[in-house]
Amino acid sequence: MKVRKGDLVQILAGKDRGKQGRVLEARPRDNRVVVENLNIVKRHMRPRPLRDSSRMGQQQIVPGGVIDKPAPLPVSNVMIVCPTCKRATRIGIEIRAAKGEEKRVRVCRRADCGQEIDK
Repeated sequence: MKVRKGDLVQILAGKDRGKQGRVLEARPRDNRVVVENLNIVKRHMRPRPLRDSSRMGQQQIVPGGVIDKPAPLPVSNVMIVCPTCKRATRIGIEIRAAKGEEKRVRVCRRADCGQEIDK
């Protein structure tokens, strides 16, 4: 999976098509990513006590109600936005030699850009 936590991505399909956001969580095992403030779903949560609340006084409670939170979406529905050309792009992998080591680097696949994405 070529998308990592912290990448700026653009949504390609679904209710948030065309919007951009940062990746909060990447789940390579499921081939899914969670994008900040996009693909928001509502969850009805029951109030629950905190596990490790302080021993003194009353037990602290996490409030219940309807909570909005971002849901994971398939990694095939997102595209990384290149930091130099500011456009959604496919990702290429180049192997570059640095200090006697081979390093894998993600690069922009746009013909007029080709810059490194990891900086």
